[in-house]
Amino acid sequence: MAQPYLSDIDNKAMELRAVQESPLAIRGMTVFYDQKPAIFSVDATFRKGMMTAIIGPNGAGKSTLLKAALGIVKPLAGTATIFGAPLTENRDKLAYVPQRASVDWDFPARVVDVVGMGLYSKLGLLGRYSRAHKAHVMGCLARVGMEDFAGRQIGQLSGGQQQRVFLARALAQDADLYLLDEPFAGVDAATERAIIDVLKDLRADGKTVIAVHHDLSTVTEYFDDALILNMRKVSEGTVAEAFTAEALESAYGGRLDMTGANAIPALG
Repeated sequence: MAQPYLSDIDNKAMELRAVQESPLAIRGMTVFYDQKPAIFSVDATFRKGMMTAIIGPNGAGKSTLLKAALGIVKPLAGTATIFGAPLTENRDKLAYVPQRASVDWDFPARVVDVVGMGLYSKLGLLGRYSRAHKAHVMGCLARVGMEDFAGRQIGQLSGGQQQRVFLARALAQDADLYLLDEPFAGVDAATERAIIDVLKDLRADGKTVIAVHHDLSTVTEYFDDALILNMRKVSEGTVAEAFTAEALESAYGGRLDMTGANAIPALG
């Protein structure tokens, strides 16, 4: 009779260690909009130094999960920890790139100023913006191929250029965890390649990248891990473990089109 008891203790210790070591650990996250569930009792443990895709059909709660973890929307239940601590204690360790459609692009700001906002957590609103900080901002713009647009108004850029600028702002934060909501939505092929190259460089530097992603055909090429949602968690793990035909069928049902431009590689 002692063995099951010891096993329970071991399992709880492993669970606690996983949460403490995870860049982002979510437990029991539940969010309702207008008395309807957006996500329900979702658990997820993201691995350090990996690129993870959050996948699911429209309305599955992918963006909601990130926003609830960040406190942008208030959950009905559930918790999220950043490197084992509440968000309030480790906010400076993460950077967030929202959906481009959610940003007011008419706001009168130059590209260099938008990227410089990524330094606010280190400088404060009244902190001195030094020559070294300016060089850091320009370096971040160079990494996304936008250094020649530093003086341009943000609203004058194309959609792909705007997305690159917001990624540069995230880079300016020099975070350990990068959360991106649909970073490839509505961008051209060149911008998508530029973004994924930067994200892979971050991973090579030991950073963790978590992205809401909609293009199933690129999951195996771009990501190490996958979390598949449809309001509840369907599967989680490495791409080989979680991104399976069975999991996709469970999440998408008859809405999944595996033909044409959106065709996905053969899955086990």
